[in-house]
Amino acid sequence: MHLYQNQSLKIYNSLSGDKELFKPIYEGNVGMYVCGPTVYSNVHLGNCRTFMSFDLIFRYLKHLGYKVRYVRNITDVGHIEDDADEGEDKIAKKARIEKLEPMEIVQQYSIDFHQIMELFNTLPPSIEPTATGHIIEQIQTIQTILDNGFAYISEGSVYFDVLKFNENHNYGKLSGRNIEDMMANTRDLSGQSEKRNPQDFALWKKAEPQHIMRWPSPWGDGFPGWHLECTAMSTKYLGNQFDIHGGGMDLKFPHHECEIAQNEASTGQSPVNYWMHANMLTLNGKKMSKSTGNNILPREIFSGNNDILSKAFSPSVTRFFIMQAHYRSILDFSNDAILAAEKGFNRLMEALENLKSLKTNSASSLNIVKWTQSCYDAMNDDFNSPILIAQLFEGVRYINLIKDDKETITAADLELLATTMNSFVFDVLGLKKQAENDNNSDKMEGVVTMLIGMRNEARANKDFALSDQIRDKLSALGIEIKDTKEGTTFSIL
Repeated sequence: MHLYQNQSLKIYNSLSGDKELFKPIYEGNVGMYVCGPTVYSNVHLGNCRTFMSFDLIFRYLKHLGYKVRYVRNITDVGHIEDDADEGEDKIAKKARIEKLEPMEIVQQYSIDFHQIMELFNTLPPSIEPTATGHIIEQIQTIQTILDNGFAYISEGSVYFDVLKFNENHNYGKLSGRNIEDMMANTRDLSGQSEKRNPQDFALWKKAEPQHIMRWPSPWGDGFPGWHLECTAMSTKYLGNQFDIHGGGMDLKFPHHECEIAQNEASTGQSPVNYWMHANMLTLNGKKMSKSTGNNILPREIFSGNNDILSKAFSPSVTRFFIMQAHYRSILDFSNDAILAAEKGFNRLMEALENLKSLKTNSASSLNIVKWTQSCYDAMNDDFNSPILIAQLFEGVRYINLIKDDKETITAADLELLATTMNSFVFDVLGLKKQAENDNNSDKMEGVVTMLIGMRNEARANKDFALSDQIRDKLSALGIEIKDTKEGTTFSIL
């Protein structure tokens, strides 16, 4: 057991509504599943907040010495746009609009997602399965649910029978919804729908002739329902029962509620011990959303290319801004808020530089051991990053006092202070020194400038095919080039 695994970590469990002492199913090991992106557009900052929150959780569990299997899926099938299992799936719709193959859409936005996650210094998951790569497992899960009597076939589609399931299970226990209330608030669709009841949800949808993404199944050509992929992939890689399942607050119902029902209907077991939900990021006081257009893209922040921003901000400053709020709290993005975060980030980095040149003494006037424990206490209280940051700034105060000869510290305490500061700033919060970001930006600018020079040379030689290829490749990476009378410029989108 690692030195720090004896820390009393408590996690807020959405299922119970309480903070509970964390006890993994297998000592020293953690299985964690997080719902990943549906890759039909560029990932916005609100999406990134969820993934950065669970990156923080992943990092801290690893810091405590746990062996973590972190599974985060890629939804590349596309799913029906509303919870009534009607409409057009998002990836197919985007493919139709842009006149591309659905898998071209998937590839383009999967690459964008991974690039942004890397810029934000998030650790890659242990396994990143795709929905299209697990159609067989999804069909097998549906068949098991049918065999167990909790689903029915209707006109080539398969639906989960919520009322049948609820006879001996509690559908609604995660979201706190009552099935009778849901029924009372839903209009009667008898004779108008393939479903027996409005609450039933699709496990498999029959593909209409115009539907592009389709697979053969025992029930005919079709595609899996929205909720099914996570049940199939989480059980495949983490087992019928695992420790943590996470996602955005908006997934609690119906997505995660349906996952629980599917798991219990197929395995007879409750799948997850700790359900965790990250809250939303708002912009101008409103929910950040792709569908409403009220969002800001990370590349706009890094380039300053957005009307609400006064300047560009680095990925680490943006990450620090996100970490200043607890993952279960709503956080509003504004220019003033990220400017304040940048000031705090710079203070923190300056103190870490000063830490290297502090003088030691024969005695300490500061209780570094107690302060170190306070950092762990913050993270052990449901990963409370704002309290941790407050304690790190207490460490900044210590550093400045020692630097100004107003406090003393022994060599052993200085080593503990340095280890704690560096561990929590870089390993747990996942921040990077500004110099690293600036250096990377300088390198990127140099590479782009070189490519623009090659493009200009190709144009001068009337090699327009190569010129267009360079322009298109840069555009795919989110770098837009503009030709003017003064020359060629570029901006990061």
